Amino acid sequence: MCEGIRRERVSLIGDYSSSAEFFVTIAVFAFLYSLTATVVYIFFLNKYRENSRGPLIDFVVTVVFSFMWLVCSSAWAKALSDVKVATDPDEVQLLIPACKDQTNKCGTVHGSRWSGLNTSVVFGFLNFVLWAGNIWFVFKETGWHKGASRLAGVTTEKQGGTFSEQPYNQRGFDQAGSYNTDGNIGHESEYSQVGGPTSYSNQM
Repeated sequence: MCEGIRRERVSLIGDYSSSAEFFVTIAVFAFLYSLTATVVYIFFLNKYRENSRGPLIDFVVTVVFSFMWLVCSSAWAKALSDVKVATDPDEVQLLIPACKDQTNKCGTVHGSRWSGLNTSVVFGFLNFVLWAGNIWFVFKETGWHKGASRLAGVTTEKQGGTFSEQPYNQRGFDQAGSYNTDGNIGHESEYSQVGGPTSYSNQM
């Protein structure tokens, strides 16, 4: 108090600790999982690719962490906005009984610094972007992507085989058609061409 005889403790309105704790919890578990995944990728990559269950679990966990990063970052951003309102000097002075007296003049000694908390929100959304972008690379290791790639390759081969066989069948049809239409005339004309010069030479 201004007279210095007694002290009074005031509490801020609102409790925003749950959002901060949720944000930090997701960050810690994401760090531990990233560390574990790094060890697996470096030392156990062959076993990771041999078993189809490993990439599938990695894909599901990556999707879950991406969603949780979005939720916890949004919750922490909203809580930080409420903390800024609750700790505003004008709002805090309304909670102090001595400041309500018109004869007293209250003011702040130090201004608020929000750079560290604002940075945490920015990094939270950056983590969401990184984890969401990593979904595609993890999905390429799963059996779903490999099965779709094999199916697309088989379909392409079948279509290529169909188009390559069509000219061959057409040529076979043309040869058969000319053969049936001419009726061995082609062979007779060939013999007549060979026999013509032979008979001419005999006459000579």
